[in-house]
Amino acid sequence: MHKESDTHSRSAAWRRFTICFGLGMVLAGASFASEGSASVYPAGVETIMPGNIVGPGQTMLVEFTNFYEANELAGPNGRSLVPGFHLRVSAVALKLIHNWGVHVLGGTLVTTGALPLVDLHLSAPFGAQNKIGFSNADLEALVSYHTGSLHWWYGFELFPPGFSYNKAALVNVGQHNFATAPSAAFSYMPHHGKTEVSSKFQYITNYTDDATHYRSGSEFVWEYAGMQNITKRLAIGGNGYFYKQMTNDFQNGLMYLDGNRGRNLAFGPEIRYHFDHFAMILKYEKDFLTENRPVGSALWLQFGIPLGRRE
Repeated sequence: MHKESDTHSRSAAWRRFTICFGLGMVLAGASFASEGSASVYPAGVETIMPGNIVGPGQTMLVEFTNFYEANELAGPNGRSLVPGFHLRVSAVALKLIHNWGVHVLGGTLVTTGALPLVDLHLSAPFGAQNKIGFSNADLEALVSYHTGSLHWWYGFELFPPGFSYNKAALVNVGQHNFATAPSAAFSYMPHHGKTEVSSKFQYITNYTDDATHYRSGSEFVWEYAGMQNITKRLAIGGNGYFYKQMTNDFQNGLMYLDGNRGRNLAFGPEIRYHFDHFAMILKYEKDFLTENRPVGSALWLQFGIPLGRRE
């Protein structure tokens, strides 16, 4: 009886592990869930004053560099599924933000677009593979508001499929499905902006991957940050995110295993320095309370450069 139970447990673990080698990478590759334990959105990326959008007529270019490494793949109970698992991701992405100055519902219309270039390496007991390519783009339209110390917005994001995909490959760069997400963010910055409390929220709905007939569950992402200026230019604090898959995964119309729902909590320090015409941010995020996802840590280096001024 025990032998049959052990055999079933090992079989389920290896099935989970096998699908995880369809790993699709997102903007920084640090966020995983659903099909291939991957998501179209890199949870943890938007912790830099996410609610404070550029003013009417202004444009901002944001550059993201990310390094993520994981040596463990957690199962549904948080325990490591397979020994010898190692994932390493390097990514660079550019995001363009423009405020059109068009008044909508008492705010102003803003559009954004981001495209990541990812270098992914995965090794496991039965092999290893490395891939480089463009991942899922992130396109967004939102309405931005500013009232005193409070800055906030709400909008809608679209994630098209990745640029290249091979369902027989050990790894892929980018998820091969469309996804949409209503999203919102705020940044409360009292004391003339010397203190910051920020959050971004989104609910991602994934659609079916036509190549594999797999539909990933819906995902809730909460990103947060708390910062305090030490000098006029230097601010320090903490950042992170909470990720929770809210609905089950399905393949060919049937629930995959027990739903394959992912979960993760990440936290770490953040440092921000403002130069005369741009800002530089260094931050670290460590994974905790992880289920059905790799367990690792991410290091981010980000730049924000204004390209336009208020007319």
